[in-house]
Amino acid sequence: MARLIIPTPLRKFTADQAVFESTGNNVKEVINQLIDEYNGLKQHLLDERGDIRSFVRIYVGDEDIHALNREHTTVEANSVVSIIPAIAGGSY
Repeated sequence: MARLIIPTPLRKFTADQAVFESTGNNVKEVINQLIDEYNGLKQHLLDERGDIRSFVRIYVGDEDIHALNREHTTVEANSVVSIIPAIAGGSY
């Protein structure tokens, strides 16, 4: 099973689980399985059309899925998928 690493800010929606095991074959399936298990994440990860939000960065291994096949990026049984939260703010 692929392992999805859940960032600390989203763990309040996963009962503090840091890792989610998935049988999904691509990133979209992995995210959908995660949301099926923890529905509170849906608004944070998906837009109104059900697509991964543009500001959510997801990596398979060390590769940003935007440089690969986006949500259709293949996920292997030994893949590590990471959600990287957006960082904003600060001032000069």
